[in-house]
Amino acid sequence: MPNPKNVHVVKHGENWAWRREGSSRVSGIAPTQAVAINHGREASRAGKGELFIHRPNGQIRDRDSYGNDPTSTKG
Repeated sequence: MPNPKNVHVVKHGENWAWRREGSSRVSGIAPTQAVAINHGREASRAGKGELFIHRPNGQIRDRDSYGNDPTSTKG
């Protein structure tokens, strides 16, 4: 089930974009992956969700959690 708090950084044509999970539209477009990651990180922090950074082929290369981390071992 999609979680709209989560943000994905994905290849978008020749550019990079960030989008909320489950959304068909991108939240924004950037010329480089680094710029898109910065914007996606801000959106993830604001929504207290997770940031998923994808490779150009769509594979997830990294992820960061800014809210309730489901894999956290802290009790």
